[in-house]
Amino acid sequence: MANREESSKLARVLSNAVGYGTVAATIAILFFFLVWPVAVIVSKAFINDGQFTLEYFPLLFANELFKNSMVNSLWIGVATTVLTTIVSLPLAIINAKYEFRGKALLSGLLLVPMVMPPFVGAIGIQRFFARRGSVNIALMEWGIIDTPIDWLGPENMFWAVVVLEVLHLYPIMYLNLTAALANIDPSVEEMATTLGVPRWRQYLDIIWPLARPGYFAGAIIVFIWALTDLGTPLLVGFHETIPVQIFNMITDVNENPIGYSLVFIVIAMTVGFFLISKFALGNQKYEMMAKGHVTSGKRQASGLGLVFIYALVLGTVIAALIPHISVVITSLSDKWFMTVLPENYTLKYYAQIFEAELPYISIKNSLFFAGLSTIVDLVLGLLIAYVIVRKLVPFPSLLDSLVMVPLALPGIVLAFGYVVTYSDTALDPLNNPIPLLVIAYAIRRLPYMVRSAVAGLQQTSISLEEASETFGASRFHTMRKITIPLVMANLIAGALLCFSYAMLDVSDSLILAMKEKFYPLTKAIYVLFLEQGSGELVASALGMVGMLILTVCIMGSSLILGKKMGELFRS
Repeated sequence: MANREESSKLARVLSNAVGYGTVAATIAILFFFLVWPVAVIVSKAFINDGQFTLEYFPLLFANELFKNSMVNSLWIGVATTVLTTIVSLPLAIINAKYEFRGKALLSGLLLVPMVMPPFVGAIGIQRFFARRGSVNIALMEWGIIDTPIDWLGPENMFWAVVVLEVLHLYPIMYLNLTAALANIDPSVEEMATTLGVPRWRQYLDIIWPLARPGYFAGAIIVFIWALTDLGTPLLVGFHETIPVQIFNMITDVNENPIGYSLVFIVIAMTVGFFLISKFALGNQKYEMMAKGHVTSGKRQASGLGLVFIYALVLGTVIAALIPHISVVITSLSDKWFMTVLPENYTLKYYAQIFEAELPYISIKNSLFFAGLSTIVDLVLGLLIAYVIVRKLVPFPSLLDSLVMVPLALPGIVLAFGYVVTYSDTALDPLNNPIPLLVIAYAIRRLPYMVRSAVAGLQQTSISLEEASETFGASRFHTMRKITIPLVMANLIAGALLCFSYAMLDVSDSLILAMKEKFYPLTKAIYVLFLEQGSGELVASALGMVGMLILTVCIMGSSLILGKKMGELFRS
């Protein structure tokens, strides 16, 4: 009896150690590498020579360039969110409510834009839509236009950025809406139909309120992503945006403190819109008595409806593939001037990736940085998810909310904060950016791993762990032999997502990697793109390598998680 009580006491001690140790580690990491850098930026925006001041903000708003940048970035976020909704909502309804031949293939193709950031797509788009690019030459040869259209001219750059953002981000909204619609019990709609409620009224009064939390979860991520994206406007040439202005201020931040106030504006905007989505827009909650259901509410599409479905899905897929196709062709082109397509094709730019020093080093660096950050996410994410699901500490929902904070904080803010906070320290990115790059990658992808692990643990009965511990196994032995094997698929899926997005991270990589020997993949692509001669073509080939890595990882995650993949992109 005494041995059993002592064993029980030891189990409680270990349980508390895991729970509170994980919470303490999480709070410490987030404090030093999330809260503290942001606090430093905020303090520098309001304090000058030890005195509180607001003098930087009048200077900020008096500058026409900064004012235009703030307005442009805000409208990019709004326009991208609205257009993404228009694209994603009908596609999600089709996926959730209808069956048709080829549905699995077409649904998979709709996710293809996730495998290439708009940062890379902008390279190929510039070749296709330049004044003497493929599109204008084709239109003139067909007699549709007489003079070239300046698709990427100053008056059209805004919409070029928005279109690239929409084509890349609509899968996030689509996944969230599809998951939300799939969870609606079809019997609710059947009852409404029986009572004579028109179909349009059902969508307005039943389906939309139930799917709204999923919509806003995706919408806020799309908005913040588009608002704070650095790579796309930088490569398109639309420099009057907040991220590009912050990027240009990195080198002289100590001489020009207005940069602090500009970053504070970004923080205020993102946190403000995040809170609005959480409280103001989500204050009316509609819930079903039961979430699970055994009957299928899907109907077989036919006739004109089937034609419309194929036209909409195929049209979206074709439009979404244009940036990918443009990068592929650009990377293979050899002789391409004043023709619709290249006259010759070659693989020499792919060979240069492994022959030239910069591209090869960047691939090795990104694999190393992303691999380390994924290991951090895997260990920490599993422990956090375990504490949350098994409720090892009071108020586990607070820990869950704390871990989701990185989704609301743009990468450019975090990178800027690291430069300001850790300059002239052992972590100074000017000397060696590896620690901060790995930490930045890990923190920004940690929510994906936690969400993935939570999904797996929620489907694993705690009774299995209790039985193991009853027979004398320690909590760590139980986790290693029972819990982890049962959620291994979810951990692999989350790790693949964390790794792939870290590989093609833009903001942290462009800002923190200041020396060529530390350049990750995206920084090398940017530097090569700016080079005269064949730099753009080598950059396209390097972008294709990154796209291939991301494709394998996301396809693996999608196969493992299925429709639950959308839950990883919820704020």
